[in-house]
Formats: sequence, structure tokens, C-alpha cells
Amino acid sequence: MKKWIFWIGVLISVVLLYVAVQGLKLSDVWEALQTAQYLWLLPGIAVYFCAVWARAWRWHYMLRPLKKIPTRNMFPIVTIGYMGNNIWPARAGEVLRAVVLKRREGVPVSATLATVIVERIFDAVVMLGFVFFNLPELARLTGDSGFIGGMDIRGLALGGALVFGGAMAVFLAMAMMPKLTASIVNWCIDHLVPKAFREKTSGLAHRFLTGLESLRSPREVLMIFVTSVVIWLLETVKYWFVMHAFNFEVSFFALMLMNGIVNIATTLPSAPGYIGTFDTPGIAVLKAYGVVPAIAAGYTLVLHAALWLPITLLGIYYFRAEGIAWGKIPVEEAKE
Repeated sequence: MKKWIFWIGVLISVVLLYVAVQGLKLSDVWEALQTAQYLWLLPGIAVYFCAVWARAWRWHYMLRPLKKIPTRNMFPIVTIGYMGNNIWPARAGEVLRAVVLKRREGVPVSATLATVIVERIFDAVVMLGFVFFNLPELARLTGDSGFIGGMDIRGLALGGALVFGGAMAVFLAMAMMPKLTASIVNWCIDHLVPKAFREKTSGLAHRFLTGLESLRSPREVLMIFVTSVVIWLLETVKYWFVMHAFNFEVSFFALMLMNGIVNIATTLPSAPGYIGTFDTPGIAVLKAYGVVPAIAAGYTLVLHAALWLPITLLGIYYFRAEGIAWGKIPVEEAKE
């Protein structure tokens, strides 16, 4: 199954890259890369690491019901998770950071994964919010705008909103009605799980539910949501800084829309590093705004590299410091 997922992801990446290069002159892309002012990447990377620190703070905040862990201790673990997502398929970094947190702080992996899932739901809701907030901008993405123009962005955004909004509602209900949730979980385990596996399944399920305790009050939910908005606005600021390295200009709202669309697209299976799923929609959005295709491609490639390389290198540094065998996630440590 893992091999199939990997090769399906590679196939999707290849198809999307093929779509991206249609009509592009590689010599023009190379010229755009040669003339770029790469010093603009430095403030962009600095802002991006501020966003990563904000992610570490958000995770520390969500884990408080389980254990109070300083943000400075969470930052290396978040960085390791990003590194894992960037070099392994199927977002394996999420499991990796849960395992590292267990090794360092003794927090159960199942409880940690609950907070990770909630994080991703909030991230998706904010990304969809970026798209909905910029619906007037979508009017510019007409039917003759190629890859993006041929997509029903409004329909996709609405479908995503229903999926992730529904998931958020379910998790909030589970967190705010713990006794009812526990009784439902116990009934399901008693009636649906073979007797030999009930005890272990029950332990995993209830540890998972403890990871949702940060959602038990509206104030906590609001704090997590506001932090998520700040995180993604900071990442959009990086898009803005990198834009100044190239000879084009679009509005900050257009970059918010690009950020929302490309990050929704990266939820699709792909080759490691979100190859294709990031680049193709990014180039298409900029082309729809009238950016020269070669410059749009050069910018998107440099932006992708600036998002991928620094966090991956830092994650490798922290990963090596953990003493985990390179090339695999210690699955046995994830079992409880």
C-alpha cells in the first residue's frame, strides 16, 4: 500500500509538471532566474522562520493539557517534522515529530497525533478562508486562464470548506462533550472491535481524545484560530519578499490567494517535497494575473526552494542531534 501511495504521488507530480511546462521556454525561465535579486530571499526566509516559531507556540499551547512544554523545546521538533514532510512521502514528518516528542517529553504518540490533526484542520480552514476572502480576485481567473481558469475554484473551495469545516465541527463536539464521546467510543470498541484487540484499541482511543482537550473552550479555539491566521499571513509575507526578487508585481491579496490555492493543492499525493502540486498551481495563478509565464515559473521555483531548503537543512541538523537512524521513522517507538 505504501509503495502504491508513493508511485501514485510520483505520477501526479509528473503529470502536473508536464502541465506546468506547456508553452514555457526554458531559456526564458533561465534568464529570469539569472536576473533575480536573491538578496530578497533573506528577509523572506527570516519571516518564514518566525512563522515556524509561531507554529511551535501554537503546538505548545495545544499540548498544555497534556504537558507544559516551552516553545523553545517545541521549535526543533516542529522543524524535524517539516524536514520529514519534505523528504519522505505521505507527510511522514507528522508521525516523526510525534515520535520525537514522545522520546523527549513522554507524551503519548496517539494524543500528539490528535493535536497534529487538529492543527492541519485549522490550517486548511485558514487556507480556504484566504480563498473565500479573495473571491473578488477570482473574477480575474477567467476561462482563458489555462490550468486555473479551467478549474472551478469556487466549487473546490466550497467542497473543501464542507469537508474541513465538518471535520472541525466533529472534533469540537468531541472535545466539548467528553463524556458522551467516551461512551460512544466505548460502545464502538465493545461492539465492533474483536475482543483480543479491545484493550489496546481502548487505550489508543482514549489517549487520542486527551489530545483534543485544548478545544474545550471557545477562548482556546479562538486562540488557536488567530495563531493559525498569523502563521499563514507571515508565510504570505515571505511570498511578498520573494516577489521583489523578480520583475513583476501583484497585490498582497493575490499572493494570499496563491498561498491558499497552492497549499490546498499540496494535500494531494505527490513526490516528496510537494513537487508539482506546489509549482503548477502557483505558476498558473500568476499567469492568470498577467505575469509573464517564464517569470511566473522562475518565481515559483525559487519560492518553492526557499520554502523547502532552509527548513529541511535545519531539520536535518536537529534530527541528527536526536540520534535517530537516518532514512526511516522509528515505527516501533510509535506503537503504544
